[in-house]
Amino acid sequence: MVSQRTLFLQHVGQTSPCPMALEIDHAKGIYLYDKRGKEYVDLVSGVSVSNVGHCNPKVIEAVNNQTQKYMHLMVYGEYVQEPQVNFAKAIIDVLPGSFQSVYFVNSGSEAIEGAMKLAKRFTGRREILAFNKAYHGSTHGALSIYGGEELKKAVQPLLPEVDFMDFNHTESLERITDKTACVVMEVIQAEAGILVAENSFLKAVRQKCDDTGTLLIFDEIQTGFGRTGEMFAFEHYGITPDILCLAKGMGGGMPIGSFISSKQIMDTLTSNPALGHITTFGGHPVSCAAGLASLKLIVDDNLHKQANAKGAKFRELLNHRLIDHIRGKGLFLAVEMKPEVNADRFFEICLEKGIIYDFFLFTQSAFRIAPPLTITIAEIEKISNMLLKAMDEISEEL
Repeated sequence: MVSQRTLFLQHVGQTSPCPMALEIDHAKGIYLYDKRGKEYVDLVSGVSVSNVGHCNPKVIEAVNNQTQKYMHLMVYGEYVQEPQVNFAKAIIDVLPGSFQSVYFVNSGSEAIEGAMKLAKRFTGRREILAFNKAYHGSTHGALSIYGGEELKKAVQPLLPEVDFMDFNHTESLERITDKTACVVMEVIQAEAGILVAENSFLKAVRQKCDDTGTLLIFDEIQTGFGRTGEMFAFEHYGITPDILCLAKGMGGGMPIGSFISSKQIMDTLTSNPALGHITTFGGHPVSCAAGLASLKLIVDDNLHKQANAKGAKFRELLNHRLIDHIRGKGLFLAVEMKPEVNADRFFEICLEKGIIYDFFLFTQSAFRIAPPLTITIAEIEKISNMLLKAMDEISEEL
């Protein structure tokens, strides 16, 4: 009989020559379980997706309830669908007053695509600026503002009139002019290895955009919904973007994304011509029901605020001679290892011990700690001890 692994490699499109190919049977909370029953700690959360844990009972209940009512009805924007309306209102309620309108899409990449289109429509400009070492998705438009060359070179040409600035370098902001439609940026650059924006730099970006009439787009696809110790990372700075892009942790494990703005800006998509952005499955009612349940959990259980203490606990316990430093905010951390550590070998040791973490696109010397926000202090203590033992083991091999 042909194994599931063989069928996976034969028939499921691959993204790398050597996928982990773990055969996961089920998941619960912060844990994944393979076909043999082996338990793995998920320090990735599906890359910041499972903020309220895997198979959270309240999310499952919301999904089950909605499937009994209706699933897909019509292309997005035509019918009044209660899950969409209630979720949009709940999101607006946790955002600053300048946001009034949510456009639901299917993913983070589509949120970025929609936001860039919206900025061009509203400003009448064409130029888009982004930052080196930024990642915003893999569709053609989103890839056009990817802050590196490796993923782009095989699919050129991409969008014209795109240029890049250096993160946390105020002098590069002179690139923003009255020809710039928008600046797209992460408040914390995820794939650069969780690089946190300096307060003065972010304020300078906001001021330069104001001075030139440029729209500021924040990509909070990885940082949104409590991961950094606030509901959204920009709240650490007291600065508000013109357009906000969300996805990943938005749906409690279900696929969904959105771009959010003022009613004035968003209404640009409705005319001259109409159908400024179209999506069939955007804001799927089941995903919206799951998202609303997830957001309610985060708010009611104060998970976004708890992330600060939980992240601090990791920082306190992960004290080892092979760790250079730990950076980030909340439960969005990068552990920078000393140069002598073989990153691939350390990953193998951790996987053997039942720990799953992830690297970054722009640095291989650090690994990501971004577990579900539901993780407990006791679990953090257990996992930190497991990581330290893995570090001891690789230390002996050096």
